Amino acid sequence: MARGARRRDEFYSGSCHREFRPNPESVEARRSPQALGARLPGVDLDALVGDWLTVPDLCERLGLSPSGVRRLIEEREFVAVRRGERSVLSVPAAFVDEAGPLAALKGTITVLSDIGFDDPEIIEWLFTPDDSLPGGGSHAIDAIRAGFKTEVRRRAMEEG
Repeated sequence: MARGARRRDEFYSGSCHREFRPNPESVEARRSPQALGARLPGVDLDALVGDWLTVPDLCERLGLSPSGVRRLIEEREFVAVRRGERSVLSVPAAFVDEAGPLAALKGTITVLSDIGFDDPEIIEWLFTPDDSLPGGGSHAIDAIRAGFKTEVRRRAMEEG
């Protein structure tokens, strides 16, 4: 070994590189029906959302490669679910506008994820009808598109 060189396992043995292990009891508490806003059983996301975009559709629309689209999904710019007989990765079309992913959506996704919602539950929450939302639409995603992201995030925080 060269002078001054450190072995890889010595370099990464510091306390900041410990493996994260969530407490199973706290994870189960977050997954309870009360914490998840009493999710309705048997909700059909296809009927709730309507228009979906697959990874190739997003590539064409955004001018990105498939790996670029998957990176946006990993970075939580929008969420995707597998649907259909072939289990195709799909994103609701309302999550994207002419410029790309809705900028105001990422924070709402983060809030819902932090309180324990998984990706299908996030999509369900954003598309569940709620006439009390501002913006003239009947869904949280409509209110976000109309510029009322703060109100939508406030309501999302109330879910937890």
